This record gives sequence, structure tokens and C-alpha cells, in this order.
Amino acid sequence: MSTIGVIANPESGKDIRRLVGNAISIDNQQKLNIVKRILVAATEMGVEQVLIMPEIFGFGERALDDLKNYPTVASGAKILDMVPRHAPEDTPKAVELMREAGAKCIVVLGGDGTCRLASKTSGEVPLLPISSGTNNVVPNFIEGTVAGLAAAYVAQHAGEDRPKEDLCWRHKRLVIKVNGEEVDHALVDAAVVNTDFVGSKAVWDADLIKQVFVTRADPVNIGISSVIGMVQKVAADEPSGAYVTMGGQKQRVQSTIIPGKLIPVDFDEIVRMKPGVDYDIVDIRPVTIALDGERQVVIYNTDRVQVELQTDGPWLVDVEKTLELAVAQNEYLTQLS
Repeated sequence: MSTIGVIANPESGKDIRRLVGNAISIDNQQKLNIVKRILVAATEMGVEQVLIMPEIFGFGERALDDLKNYPTVASGAKILDMVPRHAPEDTPKAVELMREAGAKCIVVLGGDGTCRLASKTSGEVPLLPISSGTNNVVPNFIEGTVAGLAAAYVAQHAGEDRPKEDLCWRHKRLVIKVNGEEVDHALVDAAVVNTDFVGSKAVWDADLIKQVFVTRADPVNIGISSVIGMVQKVAADEPSGAYVTMGGQKQRVQSTIIPGKLIPVDFDEIVRMKPGVDYDIVDIRPVTIALDGERQVVIYNTDRVQVELQTDGPWLVDVEKTLELAVAQNEYLTQLS
């Protein structure tokens, strides 16, 4: 049975970084419409089962009610059988259940934080991230119908008659180790923040950021990775990363840590990271490690913390390449005579 999963985060794109930066956000009605377009496209292209994560807004319930007159959706889509806690932990739990149910592709609506959570349990199942968050380095602005078509093709062909590498690519990750044990990972950036207060998880005060590690950096991307990206590019597909320590007196960069603002950051040099090497964080305690823009790991006085770049992160669907291959195989063409 061909199966895909759909995860939509009702809280993505609503934190303080959007408010202070006067940035637009995708509201839940727009996310619902994207979910509906995914369901129609995927099931019309032959996906037999679509599992939708339950959450507080009820994207799945609302979508199924609105699409009850679409036979393929009505017969193939359903809410995942899990009791939501309405907490971030719901996402990796849902991904795990979808994977166990045979999902071959999981569509994720959210920002970098949502993608990070999904990647914790996705294993070898490809993710198809759609941008609806505050920081959107990993996800792209993909139209829902297009996402549904691509997810269907991956679910039906990847690992079957088409190697996964033809349709997907593997993202890097930053593994956080505390006293030698892996505790979490980031997909884009890990920032050492000079506070042990988590509270609002979003990081937007540059004065508190003491060090930044990145898997990728680009001047077109908003977020903490821009501290490096506005100086030099670290490509998503190159086997290296980079880090920088703030507070130097040699250089200053105007970073785009949050939308709508240019924030000056002083530093001395940017250091390239190699895969498989442990890099120590700055010797300041207590601090918090922010993962993909959100404070997650509190570090105390006796903790030794290291960051390792790894190239075995989640598989991500290359939507453009996937649809080009589908077209080359006449996936959408029917001969009438």
C-alpha cells in the first residue's frame, strides 16, 4: 500500500521574531488550504493512504470535512491514531507512527524547528518540507498541489523502480554532545546563548549569542545562520560546516537574524568544520544551546559541550527533480487514441 504522512504545525510562524520584525506569516486557514491541496493531488495520483497528524487546530478533521465529496480523499485519508499532547513532542511521535505504518514520504508544514523535530524520528523516510515558519532555510515555498504530486511519486517509486538518491538528497546535521552523550541535533544552526532562561524559546537578541555553528549558510536566508551567511556561503550540499565566536574586534557583519532587521555582530574569524570532528563550545556557563533558532538545551557549570557535524541527516525530497523525472516517464499523460 502506498502511504504518505502529513504534518502541519498550527504554531509555526507565530513567535516573537515575526512580531518584532513586522514579518508576514501564514495563518492556519492558509495552512488548511495547503493541506487540502496536498490530499487531493496525492490521492488523485494513486496514493492509497494519507495519515494526518492530529493537533489542536484540527487540520485533518477540517480538511476531511471540506473534502468529503472527493472520493479518493474520503477513502484514503485519515487522522493518525494517536493522542496528541499539543506539545512539540507530538511531531517526532507522529513521524515515528507514520514510518511504522509504512509511510514512504512525509510532508511537513512548518519552519526549521518543525523540520528538526520531524527529522528526529524520520530515519530513512524522506521529508518534504513546506515553508510556513519564521526561519525557513530547510523548507521551501512549495504549492500544495505540487507537493502532493511529488510526495505521491516518491511514495510509489523511491526504492522501488527508482533509487531514492534520484529523487531525494541528504541534509547535514549538527549533533550536540553533553559530557560525551548525544542529546539533540540541529539541521541548520546551533547557537550558544548566554542565558539559562528558556522561557520564550525563540532567539532574537543578538547580544546574547556568543557562538554560532552552521551546516549551511547563505545571504538569502533569514535566521541565526545569517551571521555566517552574510560573510561567506556554506552550501547545503558540501561536506563541511562552519562556526564563529562573537565578541571579536576585527570584523562586523550586518546579520539578518530576524525578518525586517539588520543586526550588527562583531567577530574575529569564521572557522570551517569537518564532519566527524568534535568542536568545543565557548567556556561560558551557564548557557543555553538554541537549535534552529529555538532554545532547547540548558548547559550548567560542570558540563562539557561539543558540536559535531554529520552528513547523515534526514532525506529531503527534491521536488523539482522528482517532477521532472515523473514527466519524463509520462506519469501525468494519458493517450486517448
